[in-house]
Amino acid sequence: MQALVRLSQFVGKTFAIWVLLFAALAFFAPAQFKWIAAYIVPLLGIIMFGMGLTLSKDDFREVFRRPWHVFIGCLGHFVIMPGLAWLLCKVLQLPTEVAVGVILVGCCPSGTASNVMTFLARGDVALSVAVSAITTLLAPIFTPALIWLLANQWLHVDAVSMFWSIVQVVLLPIALGVIAQSVLRDKVKFAVGVLPLVSVVAIVAIVAAVVAASQAKIAASGLLIFAVVVLHNGLGLLLGYLLGKVTGLPVAKRKALSLEVGMQNSGLGAALAAAHFSPLAAVPSAIFSVWHNISGGLIATWFQRVPNSPEDRQAAGAEGQPARA
Repeated sequence: MQALVRLSQFVGKTFAIWVLLFAALAFFAPAQFKWIAAYIVPLLGIIMFGMGLTLSKDDFREVFRRPWHVFIGCLGHFVIMPGLAWLLCKVLQLPTEVAVGVILVGCCPSGTASNVMTFLARGDVALSVAVSAITTLLAPIFTPALIWLLANQWLHVDAVSMFWSIVQVVLLPIALGVIAQSVLRDKVKFAVGVLPLVSVVAIVAIVAAVVAASQAKIAASGLLIFAVVVLHNGLGLLLGYLLGKVTGLPVAKRKALSLEVGMQNSGLGAALAAAHFSPLAAVPSAIFSVWHNISGGLIATWFQRVPNSPEDRQAAGAEGQPARA
């Protein structure tokens, strides 16, 4: 059992490597991975169920303790990333399917990987978890509404159908995970220990399926999409940090906002694109899934060298957490 948990931890820490490896394999041998496309939605449901298993009332404590900070994070996430996506599509005059895919990933909620990166960056993990949880719970309303508002000029967007898709693949699995945790309690501890392994396998499979289905189009426009994803993610990380600075938040919270704004639930983006648009529209989400884990790791390493504010250390000490400089 412990060996499986250790394997899970190793796979979780090397997530970006596995995504890169299988994305490359799917590109050069697409026939071996196309069959996974039929299981993208169930795979995402498994990831969300796992998220539900890890949620507790303590994760939402920050919402009531410092609602203004959580509000800033959620507002920044749902304004900055969708706005940047739309602006990049306009300025770069992206092809229709690519534009829709970029906007779609920009409108997704925050990804859970941002919580890990915030911890590594010595940021405010409680704020990070709260923003991730709240943006995920708000996703059935905000994600389809924003996609309809920003992408409808390129393609018809059925916001109602997308709403029900997100309810089915996000809210329902999370709710079942929370219920399972409440009922089974200690019995789910082992399951939580192997969740990184399950999540990595599921995300890698989703990325491989998307790459395999769009191999020819990626070969033609992959460099353009990659450049847009790097710009989108990089500007999101920068503007998230600046948002925290402008609103007077201490350094640890600025780090959390940077990663919460810049990192997306790209698995959801790939699933929605495949279900409602086209395989090519899912490619920005697939590339984002690879890139934001690399950029997130790099920015977290750099943030480690940025001293936190005295206010951060005092708050950490008051909550019984290790105060990190």
